[in-house]
Amino acid sequence: RPAGLIVTGFDRTPAARALIETSGVPCVHVMETVAAEGIYSVGFSQADAGQAMTQDLIAQGRGRIAFAAAQLDPRSLQRAEGYRRAMRAADLTPQEWLNPQPSSLALGGALFEQIRREAPNVDAIFFNNDDLAQGALLAALRLGVAVPDQVAVAGFNDLTGSEQMLPPLSSVRTPRSAIGREAARMLIALMRGEAVAQPQLDLGFEIVRRGSS
Repeated sequence: RPAGLIVTGFDRTPAARALIETSGVPCVHVMETVAAEGIYSVGFSQADAGQAMTQDLIAQGRGRIAFAAAQLDPRSLQRAEGYRRAMRAADLTPQEWLNPQPSSLALGGALFEQIRREAPNVDAIFFNNDDLAQGALLAALRLGVAVPDQVAVAGFNDLTGSEQMLPPLSSVRTPRSAIGREAARMLIALMRGEAVAQPQLDLGFEIVRRGSS
């Protein structure tokens, strides 16, 4: 019997949600936050982060921005919604390529090629994960597509290796280590029966602009 639980997000089946709620075991959700009675969470707004990156691309003069995603878990779909919000606010037309396969460099390259083939006028691509974006940059090198002159590329999570890509990848930096530490502190307090001052802790995110955009 666990003394406490840390789980990612809120995408649980009804049975799993009921099991957690009735177990009596303290639980902290990470990578997302929600304002709900009795729910403890540490993370940031995935939708706001997706919107902010899209707004950054728009601010640089990009007007035909595509969104490409894989895996399509709830957090990826929230990033997509943020992208749509920014595009609608700027009176731009969203263009999306959504693939349910697991995220990978190879799939990122394939998505890049698909977008270039199906929508050659796209001037920026926002990928929902850095591994997809890294694969896209490798495909661009292979195909002789100039980034960012012909098309800008941006990712999400600022993963290891993104800064070393050619060109260095622009991304949304998310505080994953800090989220883990704060979630552990919150869970320990709950396990000790102590009051938690901030049941919903939003640690924010950072737009990191590099050479790819």
